[in-house]
Amino acid sequence: MLTKVLPKILLVVALISSICCIPLFLLDGLSLNIGILIAITIVSMSVLLARYLLRDIREGLSALELGLLNLKDGEYATTLSYQNEDELGKLCSLYNSTALQLREEKHWIYQRELLLDKITQSSPEVLFLVNDQQQVIFSNIAARRFFNCSKGLDGNLLSHLLTTAPKGAEAAIAEKKEGLFSIVFDEDEPQTWHMSTGKFSLNNQEHTLFILKQMTRELSRQEVAVWKKVIRVISHELNNSLGPISSMLHSGGIISEKLNEERLTRVFSTIDERIQHLSDFVQGYGKFAKLPEPKIQAIDWGHLTATLKSQWQFIDLSAGKQTVYADPVQLEQLLINLIKNAHESGSLPEDVSIRLEQRQNESCISVMDKGKGISENVMANALIPFYSTKASGSGLGLALCREITDAHHGNIGLFNREGGGLTVRVILPYQG
Repeated sequence: MLTKVLPKILLVVALISSICCIPLFLLDGLSLNIGILIAITIVSMSVLLARYLLRDIREGLSALELGLLNLKDGEYATTLSYQNEDELGKLCSLYNSTALQLREEKHWIYQRELLLDKITQSSPEVLFLVNDQQQVIFSNIAARRFFNCSKGLDGNLLSHLLTTAPKGAEAAIAEKKEGLFSIVFDEDEPQTWHMSTGKFSLNNQEHTLFILKQMTRELSRQEVAVWKKVIRVISHELNNSLGPISSMLHSGGIISEKLNEERLTRVFSTIDERIQHLSDFVQGYGKFAKLPEPKIQAIDWGHLTATLKSQWQFIDLSAGKQTVYADPVQLEQLLINLIKNAHESGSLPEDVSIRLEQRQNESCISVMDKGKGISENVMANALIPFYSTKASGSGLGLALCREITDAHHGNIGLFNREGGGLTVRVILPYQG
């Protein structure tokens, strides 16, 4: 810029000084050669003087030009050293203060971007951003796991990623179907997910943000909370009735003994037996409705299985000495329920087995039998409270297992085995 402006200024100075020299040629007695020499001298001195006077302006403008080029390139660390007490000095000082403010704002934005990236990468929700060419330009760690990719998803076409997506997710994502949908990971039971989308304009391009969140645990938690409320109400009403009935039954028993009436005694005995059964029934529901917060501690697996073998027959297929982290009482109750169900499945006692496997950041407990297995309809409802295929079942055994597993922030699943039988798999997070 300065290479064009300053020569023009010097040219104007030379032109003006040349015009001022014209009267020299009108003087009498002055030869043409001397006049030309004087004119050249005047013009040269004018140009040199102009260059000298424009030196500070040239330096100031050069500094401003360099600074503006740095701003254009996003470089805010450079300041201008031109500090003369003139208009250019004031402009350079204003530039320096502006660059300092921009540098602080850039640092603040950078810190916010780091925080936002940390939050999105740590989020359990699946997040990925797609441009108008259906190409992923941002994704978090949960999205990579969701699409079963070891590397980042950035640069991949969405259509390519959908080929590795879980069953049920392809259609929902391709159609941008907001709301709930079901997917299946490998051989696990179906999971309920929720998807929401948002459109953004970035760099004059339309972008779509996908947010996928697993809702299975949340829906189960709300469902169990409703069941617990119902159970507490029923238990309260039953206990209020059982107390007076037991008192009246006791008085009736005393009267029947005085009358020496055997039939009446048998009636009262039968009523007392049913009341006791109903009381035990209510206590069983109360155990489910008032499950305490688990007290996590290290449990020796060999010691736990030895305790269980004193109550039920099974084969422990676990390898070596292992430790599992859970509430001892609740884990024992969970395994008792599962082993009991395995024995009641029609399987031979020697075909009931249990295995503990240590995976990355989690413990996997499998209880297996070779019974009849269960149908898809039963499998879909087996973990729901009050649901039972047994004539005298309360429908709380597996529901209590799921409640214990959820309290440990784990999960439980049922799978039919090839060749017959059922596997119940419990995943507990490693909390050592």
